[in-house]
Amino acid sequence: MVFAGFIQVYFSSDIHNRDHFIHDHEPIEFYQAVITKQAQEKNSSWKIEAEVLAVRHANSWSKRTGKVLLYFSKQAFETPFVYGDVLVLKGGPRLLSEPANPGEFDYKRFLTFKKIYHQHFLRNGDVAYAGHQPPNRFINYSIRARIWAQQVINKNMKGDREQATVSALVLGVTDGLDNDLLSAYAATGSLHVLSVSGLHIGIIYWLILLLLKPLNKSTSGKWILALLSIILLWGYAFVTGLSPSVLRAVTMFSFVALAMPLSRRTNIYNTLAASAFCLLLFEPYLLMSVGFQLSYLAVIGIVYLQPIFSRWWEPKSWLWENVWQITCVSMAAQLATFVLGLLYFHQFPVYFLFSNLFVIPLSFMVLVMGIALIAAGVIGPLAALLGMLLEWVVRVLNFGVVQMESLPFSLIDNVYITTFQCWLLIGAIVMILLLFQRRKFRFAIAASVCMVIFSFIQWNHYYSEISQQKLTVYKVSGFSALDFFDHGQAYFLADSTLKGDKESIRFHIRPNRLMNGIDWIDDEEVSYFSHHYRGCRLIVWKGITLLQISEKEFSFPEELAIDFVVIEQNAIASVQDLANVNFERLILDSSNSFYFADRILKEAQASSIRVHSVLHDGSFVTKL
Repeated sequence: MVFAGFIQVYFSSDIHNRDHFIHDHEPIEFYQAVITKQAQEKNSSWKIEAEVLAVRHANSWSKRTGKVLLYFSKQAFETPFVYGDVLVLKGGPRLLSEPANPGEFDYKRFLTFKKIYHQHFLRNGDVAYAGHQPPNRFINYSIRARIWAQQVINKNMKGDREQATVSALVLGVTDGLDNDLLSAYAATGSLHVLSVSGLHIGIIYWLILLLLKPLNKSTSGKWILALLSIILLWGYAFVTGLSPSVLRAVTMFSFVALAMPLSRRTNIYNTLAASAFCLLLFEPYLLMSVGFQLSYLAVIGIVYLQPIFSRWWEPKSWLWENVWQITCVSMAAQLATFVLGLLYFHQFPVYFLFSNLFVIPLSFMVLVMGIALIAAGVIGPLAALLGMLLEWVVRVLNFGVVQMESLPFSLIDNVYITTFQCWLLIGAIVMILLLFQRRKFRFAIAASVCMVIFSFIQWNHYYSEISQQKLTVYKVSGFSALDFFDHGQAYFLADSTLKGDKESIRFHIRPNRLMNGIDWIDDEEVSYFSHHYRGCRLIVWKGITLLQISEKEFSFPEELAIDFVVIEQNAIASVQDLANVNFERLILDSSNSFYFADRILKEAQASSIRVHSVLHDGSFVTKL
């Protein structure tokens, strides 16, 4: 079985296919590709996945395979290409690059698990339309169905935020959600409702069982109910565009539905294992998907822990019974997944129990009303009425989430743990659960060992990383950005434009601050160790001197010995301009052009000058 699994993973990796264009060593002049996913809207571009069909080398075309991630500039392409469009693209795609800054999200590794190894940024004149040939007609109709359903929602509802919330909750389309709303849902532990997953499919399955309950009285009726449930679940998946998260959840519940008539010969754990096995047999790299991990952990946690929690209290009234059941489900799912939440999202929502008490019932209403709205899309007056009611429910839902986020201490964030520490915490939780179930003291010893090792790693991390003074020059394309770390405090020097770009800071800079335990940031002009001169800035901090040169005409007290000279904005013509500067190392930051950095790098190396180009080698980090 292990050998068969290894072979399956090996041959499911496109890179081992000899026809993959990654094995072509000659430069690619043109290549032909077909769009295989619906476009995602970014701030300045459209992001679309495509499958390569053929490449051209030296006036000769050859058939090839392989996925590529395409970015189309919005300035050149006002509307995106759609699934099935065949394009001829100029030039060759570039291999994905490694993370350039400490702790930065490894986007290359993330896309590699999706079998994507290249990306291509395209502008006007780089693309020619060559026809429309959908590689899979079933998926093509599914995407069209989702687009139609989204148009029905947008037509019958007002408010961009309300439309985006319903599209995310009912169809799994998250492009229209703004960052503030996403942050509010994440801070309250409610982010799971904004992507179609096991919760949504579970609600639909429950509704099917409720409406078709009379069929559950006989053996033949149970099989008919199972068949109808599977058909309806997959029909819903079809309308949502067959996205990976929906397919995963529908597959899981299809096995649950199929197991219902066989209830005497199976159990839920085997059913979950069977669904996971089939999914991984089809696509082994799903195991590395965060959504896959969280979905199955949450369901296993609910199945195992929810009955235990529910026995703690047996309310007499209907209202408290439902409140207690929602609370038990929330506690079970949170306990099963919070460690992965710390690893991937570096935060823990404090008020998740209270938020889920109104988020889950309201999201249930939104889901049911959203499906009803789509079903009534052809009946104008009824759809308009449902849209108006749904709009008010969504406003109440969003208002409650935003207000919950604004409460004091609503979120424990900036938590940093390693993957090994994540395994240690999971091991400690499992051992504690086994301790209560088996009543064996050895499980308490095992849990204690896990926590001692976890604490030792955390202490070592504090001593080696947090309790330090560091200088970091980041790679943020087109910007100059420096961080000075001092025992959990950071002094941030950057362009004013970058300081206002929260997305770039979150992606490129925040991970390094998390690793270094930064809990206080000064991003104002730190005049007490920064001195301005003509065309440059001199920084004297913790025994080092750093000279930032931003203009070709610069001057400063020449008798000073400089540790680091940072060049920004192509500020020098050549290294000879620094002949009168006494410095130890030259740093070319990411505000320079690549051509300029390449030229100065070669000049410095030829003159035996110690040089670091951020554009070439990634961020510059030094401990003081």
